[in-house]
Amino acid sequence: MKEHDRFESVVRERAVLARVITPEGSFIDDPLDELRGLATTAGTVIVGELMQRRAVPDCTTYLGHGKVAELKQLVESVEADVVILDNDLNPAQTRNLEKELQVKVIDRTELILDIFASSARTHEARLSVELAQLEYSLPRLKRLWTHLSRIKAGVGMRGPGEKQLEVDRRLVEKRITDLRGELRSIEARRERQVAARNDHMTVSLVGYTNAGKSTLMNALTQAGVLVADKLFATLDTRTRRWQLPNWGPVLLSDTVGFIRDLPHRLIASFKATLEEARQADLLLHVADASNPAVCDQIGAVYKVLQEIGIQEKDTLLVLNKIDQLASPSHGNAVLNRYPSAIPISAKRQLGFDALAYRVSDALSRTFRDIDVETGIDNGRLMAYLAAHGEVMSQRFGEQRVIIHCRIPQKYLGRIAEPGTVVRARDEAAASPPGNAAANVPAMADVAMEDVA
Repeated sequence: MKEHDRFESVVRERAVLARVITPEGSFIDDPLDELRGLATTAGTVIVGELMQRRAVPDCTTYLGHGKVAELKQLVESVEADVVILDNDLNPAQTRNLEKELQVKVIDRTELILDIFASSARTHEARLSVELAQLEYSLPRLKRLWTHLSRIKAGVGMRGPGEKQLEVDRRLVEKRITDLRGELRSIEARRERQVAARNDHMTVSLVGYTNAGKSTLMNALTQAGVLVADKLFATLDTRTRRWQLPNWGPVLLSDTVGFIRDLPHRLIASFKATLEEARQADLLLHVADASNPAVCDQIGAVYKVLQEIGIQEKDTLLVLNKIDQLASPSHGNAVLNRYPSAIPISAKRQLGFDALAYRVSDALSRTFRDIDVETGIDNGRLMAYLAAHGEVMSQRFGEQRVIIHCRIPQKYLGRIAEPGTVVRARDEAAASPPGNAAANVPAMADVAMEDVA
């Protein structure tokens, strides 16, 4: 039996969820909680659940043979259409399980790819998802074909012919090559676009899926980004101007959310989309403080950042949704573990003053306190220093001028020109232009107990 959503024309399949928990896996109170969210986002109706703890997964069916028999009885009793495993299966394990259960079997990676495919809106996102899906399906093509009859050759091409599987594999490989080429072009264009924004300081939002990044983006910039209480609502990067109080404008980017065991092929496919985070001056790592597994999610995000090579970038941890905490003790426990984190509520705009100060303070670390000596007629350089830094003083001579200014380090290379001398002062700049919030404490002031 299949149930139809009143608001959609697609059939909502009845799904049984399953997971094999191994010793190296994360131990949270509800191991199937995240899989429920993924399955619901994919549009299925959950009708059954099953878990098994094993030291090592079974090499043929991943689940033990006894659990497979138990799972088959459950599938038949609830009339399920699909079994979704919160594990990654190899092609043989998928085929063996489908043979035993007589229903479709989907693993974690295939489920995430399906959600990405349904959420992709832009041309770039669709290409990235298609590439990841084809790379995933290539070694699994055999399961799609029940016949392996050979294609008949025409006159002049008689012989054994080609298996349908071989033809299909060749077409998929060609499409993968074409997609990679097209995405390389998009990646190069994105790199040029990001490089063109070098005149502004850039901040990028990263974090676990559904942590509230888009809500925060809208609250800070009125960007109008899609906000939905579901996983992977945002797949496309959005960049908007954020008027940082007592600092000036910076560029704020929203990026695709991460997740535990994010498929490597997805990371590779979305390389162009993640370029904003890679080139940003500062990362804001947004985490859902109300989630019981928030510490595991924070660790998963840092792991993905390491995989894409930006784990060393300056990062501020932002604990969002403090207005949805089950108890103040939970929030305090998280803050005790991450004492430098900034507690906020993007929905109710709590803690934004502390957030703005900490961002200003972090960006100011890149500023250098320098003296620039140049010709008195070099108006172009003087205008450049005024536009990109804070001019503290100017001392004019007959032919030369010495300008004391604070400027981001990334701009220093542009002022090294013939006839100009740059000298670094002993102490670095302690605050951004305008001396933003000089007396604000370094730690966020939003107390968990004060949040209603």
